[in-house]
Amino acid sequence: MDLSLLYYALQGLAGFIAFVTIWGWLPLDNWWVRGVEFPRIQIMVLGIIAWFGMLVFFSEWELWQWILFVVLSGTLAFQLRMVLPYTKLWKKEVQKAKDKPEGQAHQIKIMVSNVLTPNDETQKLVDLVKQKQPDILITLESDKKWERALQQVESDYPYTVKVPLDNLYGMHLYSKLELIDPEVKYLMIDDIPSIHTQLRLQGGRVIWLYCLHPMPPSPTEADKSTTRDAELLMVGKHIKENDQTAILAGDLNDVAWSKTTRRFQRISGLLDPRIGRHFINTFHVKYPFLRWALDHIFHSACFTVVDIQRMPSVGSDHFPVMTTLQYEPEEASKQEGNAPTAQAEDIQETDNKIEEGKKEGEKVSEEHRQEQRSFG
Repeated sequence: MDLSLLYYALQGLAGFIAFVTIWGWLPLDNWWVRGVEFPRIQIMVLGIIAWFGMLVFFSEWELWQWILFVVLSGTLAFQLRMVLPYTKLWKKEVQKAKDKPEGQAHQIKIMVSNVLTPNDETQKLVDLVKQKQPDILITLESDKKWERALQQVESDYPYTVKVPLDNLYGMHLYSKLELIDPEVKYLMIDDIPSIHTQLRLQGGRVIWLYCLHPMPPSPTEADKSTTRDAELLMVGKHIKENDQTAILAGDLNDVAWSKTTRRFQRISGLLDPRIGRHFINTFHVKYPFLRWALDHIFHSACFTVVDIQRMPSVGSDHFPVMTTLQYEPEEASKQEGNAPTAQAEDIQETDNKIEEGKKEGEKVSEEHRQEQRSFG
């Protein structure tokens, strides 16, 4: 192979990595800007290849190549800072659960599964639920077909909230634990639901559970991330202002290292059990190199982690993920210090984003109504 061609290719890759990283810093909600937040792992891997590759040709550098290398180094450092917290190289944000005698370990197993509405392999999820026996099952993109299929496990789940929709935003909640006053809310867009409920744990403690699935920024969905960001921040603000013990779970159509999700953590005070452990990359099932975490769980500091793992494929484009938490209020004071703290700028930006989201949500809702009338 002609080494000069390899050298030019490496420089081109270095320039691309630097450009994509800097592009993502633009203060815009458009999908073609916010979309580059998703593949940080892939960008980091390609950046490392370019960085070491350029070093091989160190003796041939000119001034502009020095500049390119410095810019690449800076952008690569940024990508590493975003990604490394989700590895074992980082301090754990949530501690490992303590071993307790049976009957004293108040644990809760939560399975989140975006089932993909057109997916007909419903039995795979049914069998997985029967095998793993989660206390809470949250399904996203579930319609009447999925509701009928899940009747096979419904006898084990006396508490349910069902929102079957055929617009890719249906949602079902199945619980072995008592649900108290569950509500289905449409926070930003008229036909995109979320479930808000109180939940009684095994020991009798009542907490809040929020199940979300906002619209993603993409060329086929929302032009902007505004409503997605606003919905997440609105719930985070509500949790903090009401001093709630809470768990938030669902397909957030965002990655943990995005500016919105990190701001959500600062606003809500909730913890991310993946920090200091490992990636739980749930999407896309078919493309291992193009895979990132879209399905999340965040929780208050009174919970520790027993286990968090990705489940086998159920025929969807998302893997299910199951998290087992343990209620340990005695650990709350220790773990609260691990929660990121909101600054005045975060509070102001959150309020602004919520207002922008409401306006954008009204616009998108009207567009959806017009589409329904045209097809009706």
